[in-house]
Amino acid sequence: MSWAFLRDLLSGVNKYSTGIGRIWVAVVFMFRLLVYVAAAENIWKHEHGEFECNINQPGCENVCFDHFFPISHIRLWALQLIMVSTPSLLVVFHVAYRENREKHHNQKLYKNPGKIDGGLLCTYLISLILKTGLEIVFLVLFYKLYNGFTIPRLVKCDIKPCPNTVHCYISKPTEKMIFLYFLVATSCLCIVLNLSELSYLIFKYSIKCYLKRHVKKQQ
Repeated sequence: MSWAFLRDLLSGVNKYSTGIGRIWVAVVFMFRLLVYVAAAENIWKHEHGEFECNINQPGCENVCFDHFFPISHIRLWALQLIMVSTPSLLVVFHVAYRENREKHHNQKLYKNPGKIDGGLLCTYLISLILKTGLEIVFLVLFYKLYNGFTIPRLVKCDIKPCPNTVHCYISKPTEKMIFLYFLVATSCLCIVLNLSELSYLIFKYSIKCYLKRHVKKQQ
């Protein structure tokens, strides 16, 4: 899978972000995207082939694997990375809209098209809310699908066509669990950063509105 588009998207968003937003971009790029591409993807690469059950009943191993791993951890992680980065496109599109509007009218309509104010501020806040919501949804999804953030060494399966309860063994469970904890930790860090940036922008805008009203009253 090519991650060039996501990399370019994060680079574009970085230009219009606050200081906290740039930290978020760095965390997503360095501690999530690069870790995924460089290491995590290879760990789950042959997870189906390395899933072994102590029975040769045709279909039993496939059914058990599908029951305990309805969606691969690594594919769900990839989907999470794409989904939490996509709301940032709203900001990029809004800035592009401002720039095209200036070209259409052939005059300077904004002091800086990338400055977070007015309509762009609302778009930015919406993107932060969406990113935070998606992070939480995926964390809950991980927890529900796999009954917690753990990778067991042994799972017991009694689903048909298995004739009885069989023992199935997961390959490299410790290594997979370490990366799963890393995934959860970086996701939680991104949630904290998004909430911090959201609070910062709301506070900054509130102070700005208060000062404007105060100045008007003084005049």
